[in-house]
Amino acid sequence: MDLQKQTEPRASDLRASDADRDRVADLLREALAEGRLTPDEHSERVEGVLSAKTVGELEVFVRDLPAGHQSHAPRATAWGYAPAPNRPTPGAIPLDPDDNVVAVFSAAVRKGRWRAGRRMHAYAIFGSVEIDLSEAIFEYQQVVIKAISVFGNVEIRVPENVSLRGTGGGVLGNFEVSTLDSGDPDAPVVYVDGLAILGNVEAKPKRGKVIGDILDRVSRKVDRSLRKHLDR
Repeated sequence: MDLQKQTEPRASDLRASDADRDRVADLLREALAEGRLTPDEHSERVEGVLSAKTVGELEVFVRDLPAGHQSHAPRATAWGYAPAPNRPTPGAIPLDPDDNVVAVFSAAVRKGRWRAGRRMHAYAIFGSVEIDLSEAIFEYQQVVIKAISVFGNVEIRVPENVSLRGTGGGVLGNFEVSTLDSGDPDAPVVYVDGLAILGNVEAKPKRGKVIGDILDRVSRKVDRSLRKHLDR
C-alpha cells in the first residue's frame, strides 16, 4: 500500500510560483538601483531566480541584501508565502459534483478554456482521464477534485500560480500530489483527494506561457533601472 504522507512540508521546500519569482526579481532590481549589485551580479541572480523551483532556492539570492531581512518572521511569512490550509473551508464545497469525468475502457479529457466548478469527480476504470486547469476559468477560490482510479490513470495539471493540496492514497497503486503554494493569498486552491487501486492518480503544476511574461516584465524593469542608474 502506498499511502501519501500527511506531514507538512517545510516552508523552504514549497514550490515557488511565478509571483514569488517576480517578487524576488523586484528586490534584486532595487538592489541594482541602489548600487548594492553590479549589473553582472544582477543579471546572474535574475537568471537564477527564473530557474528556481522552491522558496528556499529563491531566498539564497537575497540573503546578503537588506531587503531579504525586512522582518524577523520566517521568510515564508515575510514574503507572503502563507501556506494554504490542507482541507477546504467547512461548508464551502457542495457534496454533489458540478461535473463528472468518466472513462471506462476509454479516455476523457477536460482542457482548454473552460469553467471549473467547486467540485469535480473523475473516474478512470481501465481508462484514462486528463484534467488540465492551466487555462481554466476559476470562478471559486476553492476547487475540489475527487479522483478514483481502478486499473486506470488520472492526470491533473494546474497553473503554477495557484495552491495545490492532496489527501488520498493508493492500494497497489500510486497517488501523488505535488504540494504547491501561490504567492498570492487570494489565489485559487485546488484540493485533490481520492484513491488509486492498481492505478495512478497524479496532480502537479504545469509550466505555461506565464514564464515568458515574467521574462518580459523583468527585462522591462531591468532596462528602466539601468537607465535610471546611468542617468544619475
